[in-house]
Amino acid sequence: MSNNPSPRILFVVNVDWFFLSHRLPIARAARDRGAEIWVAAAPTGKEDLIAQEGFHFVPIPFRRSNKDIGHEFRTFRAVSKILADVNPDLVHNVTIKPVLYASLVARFFRKLAIVNAISGLGFVFISTGVKAWILRWVLWLPYKVSLSGERVRVIFQNPDDIEEFIRRGWVQRPRIALIRGSGVDVELFRYTPEPPGVPVIMLASRMLRDKGVVELVDAARLLRIWKVNCRVVLVGEPDPGNPATVTTEELSSWVNEGIVEWWGQRVEMEKVLPLASIVVLPSYREGLPKVLLEAASIGRPIVATDVPGCREAVHEGENGYLVPPRDHIRLAEALRRLAEDPELRARMGADSRRMAINEFRIEKVVESTLSLYDELLGGKFPGLFAPVPV
Repeated sequence: MSNNPSPRILFVVNVDWFFLSHRLPIARAARDRGAEIWVAAAPTGKEDLIAQEGFHFVPIPFRRSNKDIGHEFRTFRAVSKILADVNPDLVHNVTIKPVLYASLVARFFRKLAIVNAISGLGFVFISTGVKAWILRWVLWLPYKVSLSGERVRVIFQNPDDIEEFIRRGWVQRPRIALIRGSGVDVELFRYTPEPPGVPVIMLASRMLRDKGVVELVDAARLLRIWKVNCRVVLVGEPDPGNPATVTTEELSSWVNEGIVEWWGQRVEMEKVLPLASIVVLPSYREGLPKVLLEAASIGRPIVATDVPGCREAVHEGENGYLVPPRDHIRLAEALRRLAEDPELRARMGADSRRMAINEFRIEKVVESTLSLYDELLGGKFPGLFAPVPV
């Protein structure tokens, strides 16, 4: 551990932009309460934004999908060197490789406090193929070792993932903390009336089959056959590093077919989501999707699949509808109901906004996370993390 009078906290994340989009408010709050913040991630040009926050940035060569065993070994060594050089009091690992690599290395730092964030189970758990089955079998021991220990806490975003890990024997219940998602800034994502004109159905995510992109396209075909007056918009880019990616060629063919619009990658989602009338995410499984919390905060009805993570953001029949995964017909029916009823959209949108304020505002997530830090560091830093006003 460091000899710094203030705790030194190291975030280990797969890529720099994910830290900025999902963990920045927590890091800011810890910094404002006296902690020294370090961030280790694969750089994509966002390092200056991290440095502007007063944080220390250390590049690390994470690759989310990689068959080069030599590279993975070098990455593991890089994680070891960073932990030794930074000498943190607490390391907060986010996404699968940081959780596994940094937690295993941390076994050599007996007094190091570890927070592991399981933000979703991803391809390995969603896929039913042989490759995914083998990976699940291979991962059980690394996960079991990484998630055990007196000074280890594991953050899950939904109860289903908790029960999955306990059932597999990968984590013990006393190590678990349930913190529902990354939260939403309800002041940034303000309530916004639906725009006039033809209703816009929007999916904003990476263009992956696991996100239900193909099912939404099939549903859009049905909506056109049913002569439903609406526009279906895809916002996001393919992810070539993910085996479930949709290709640019597929997206272009759907656009040429005239059934969807593809807007590509967009930033400042607080300006993009208000262009939607309905937000949809027919995903196969999630942690707790940030985009659904943002959609709720601006006051939009949501159509999502009845799967772990998505069902946390939708109260069936109140702020939206839950449909079975991989069922484009039920998806189209739910979208049609909302697209043809502006009063229903307005009522459900108001319920979404109330849900965002009451359950998912960012201050609650920050408070819960800093309380976890305080539990692990409180003996050495009593009272450092003061309560966060909600």
